[in-house]
Amino acid sequence: MTDDPNKPIDNRILVDAVEEIKEMGKEGMAHPSTKPVLIGAAAGAVAGWVLPFVGPILGGLAGAGIMVYKRVRP
Repeated sequence: MTDDPNKPIDNRILVDAVEEIKEMGKEGMAHPSTKPVLIGAAAGAVAGWVLPFVGPILGGLAGAGIMVYKRVRP
């Protein structure tokens, strides 16, 4: 299987996301991805609070996940 760099989702997305999260953990607030991911988590938590059957925890995880994806695959 060949990796197409133009393909938006490939088999390396999970590996890249884990590497990004590890770097965020090492560098803390100094990492350029930390603040956007925290903002996405907060926005998702607020949205989850409003939406029925979602909740703020799941909403926060979804918001953070979306922002990590946008940072890994711009």
